[in-house]
Amino acid sequence: MYPTALTQLARANPFSAPLFTLQKVEEPQQSLNGQRTRRLAAAATADEGDSCEFGSQKYFVLCGFGGILSCGTTHTAVVPLDLVKCRMQVNPDKYKSIGNGFSVTVREDGVRGLAKGWAPTFIGYSMQGLCKFGFYEVFKIFYSDLLGEENTYLWRTSLYLAASASAEFFADIALAPMEAVKVRIQTQPGYANTLRQCVPKMFAEEGLWAFYKGVVPLWMRQIPYTMMKFACFERTVEMLYKYVVPKPRSECSKAEQLVVTFVAGYIAGVFCAIVSHPADSVVSVLNKEKGSTAAQVLKRLGPKGVWKGLVARIIMIGTLTALQWFIYDSVKVYFRLPRPPPPEMPESLKKKLGLTE
Repeated sequence: MYPTALTQLARANPFSAPLFTLQKVEEPQQSLNGQRTRRLAAAATADEGDSCEFGSQKYFVLCGFGGILSCGTTHTAVVPLDLVKCRMQVNPDKYKSIGNGFSVTVREDGVRGLAKGWAPTFIGYSMQGLCKFGFYEVFKIFYSDLLGEENTYLWRTSLYLAASASAEFFADIALAPMEAVKVRIQTQPGYANTLRQCVPKMFAEEGLWAFYKGVVPLWMRQIPYTMMKFACFERTVEMLYKYVVPKPRSECSKAEQLVVTFVAGYIAGVFCAIVSHPADSVVSVLNKEKGSTAAQVLKRLGPKGVWKGLVARIIMIGTLTALQWFIYDSVKVYFRLPRPPPPEMPESLKKKLGLTE
């Protein structure tokens, strides 16, 4: 028996060669109680027996919950580093390096000053995580249904990229208001110290636009970031199991596979930080200033200015991405969500290509 289009999609590695990587598809083994066993696609394994059907409402809800936990908690945990990074971007003359940024901030605001912006960070990135991971699963299934079984297999790389980009489009709309508040608190000392102080003040000065003027730069930053985050993670997991891990994934324990998840997530995070950093610099400056546009900020920063704070962001995003995948994988394992194995070429396509009798 060969997998359905949806099963293939969930198992797909975005960068696998679609026509020439053939694997034998075996009938699932039967357990003692009659339940079929499942080989798992992600880096972590789960107990046998799924708690819900793949693509069901419960499945999407729990994936969204995993996104809330993975994004909200991790971004809040690195608020001090994010604060220093933002200040280096908007005031490089005062905050010359990561170490200098920390020392200046502690000297002026005390240790508590490093936690500025934690509330909008937690709320904003929790909403983003809900949409990012939840909608990603939705769009994978939606695009797969449009393509059909064979094209889902042949174009799975494009499908993964399109699904992640579509999900991030809506995730950034959810994130934009709190991101604007966070940056204003962190980069304008004395403007406001808390979420409750900052929101009414921004609204009184600039209206609703104050919270959404950074959404286009957010798309510029986050959509490439998310496409890289999902695609690079999948590819890195595959490479780690192929060249680094000394035994097949199916023989690895849950803890061992979660370690692979973390390592693959960190590597993906490095690339995510690089491709999205110029837009991140624009967002930081734009949310600090009144009346500026993204084009004006980009022109003023210049080719060198947009890369200020890159090292800090690589450290932050690498850690974030690794922890996010680790938490998301763990949530799926805990709730026993369906984790289909890697894709196989459909039997109908094999016959068309003359690869089987």
